[in-house]
Amino acid sequence: MAASRLMILGVAVAAAGGAGFVAKNMSAPPPQEVVVESGPQQPQLALTDVLVLTADVPMGGLVESNVAWQPWPSDAVNPNFITRTAEPEALEKFKNSVARLGMLSGEPLRKSKLIGEGQSFMSAVLPAGKRAVATTISADTSAGGFILPNDYVDVIMTRRSDAAGGSGFTTETILSNIRVLAIDQTIQEDEEGKKVKVGQTATLELTQQQSEIITVAQQMADRLTLALRSVADAQEKNLAEADYLVSGSGKRGTVRLIKSGEISESGARK
Repeated sequence: MAASRLMILGVAVAAAGGAGFVAKNMSAPPPQEVVVESGPQQPQLALTDVLVLTADVPMGGLVESNVAWQPWPSDAVNPNFITRTAEPEALEKFKNSVARLGMLSGEPLRKSKLIGEGQSFMSAVLPAGKRAVATTISADTSAGGFILPNDYVDVIMTRRSDAAGGSGFTTETILSNIRVLAIDQTIQEDEEGKKVKVGQTATLELTQQQSEIITVAQQMADRLTLALRSVADAQEKNLAEADYLVSGSGKRGTVRLIKSGEISESGARK
């Protein structure tokens, strides 16, 4: 009888404790809400539609359909960029333009890098005061075919010499640090420079006097050779050249005669 009373008493105590716990939780205040105050709303970034390239365009290549409008931060728009606001017809206007320089995908299109429709490419890429002069080359006179457009070369003239009663050859560097504009009709190197092409004609970028020097040398020489220069030497300026071939005595009325590879001068009749 005592055991059953103890069990009933234990159950009653447990029930009372549970009821008290539930009542306590029901009467507890809800957790306080945390309010985060937001700062002033940032203004939206101003954008301007800019004409950009959607694919790489090589030097001398047509722009065609490789352009599209792209939103650009207005604060970063360069005055040379082409914008939809200023030129809404630009997609049609520039599709037949030729690239004066190589351009990369994602680059904003610039008029300074374009040649207008109908304009000659070679005359457009020539700097002011320069001339494009072609000279015949072959594998053994052009560094084995490894000379590519935009490389820099020295022009070496080789000719027979009968001086001192002997027979031999004389060589002379007549032009130094000359830029190659094109090999045959190619105006840029092949992709990554991997493909080598031996051309028959090299077009060189020359001043007016250099044009005259190489024209005279082509008549005198048994062979003209192009010697490839290091990229590190391409910035050298004011290098010596064979200006004696065209300058003569510096007097007007001088006639320069080339016969059997030898130069002679005589006064011209007035």
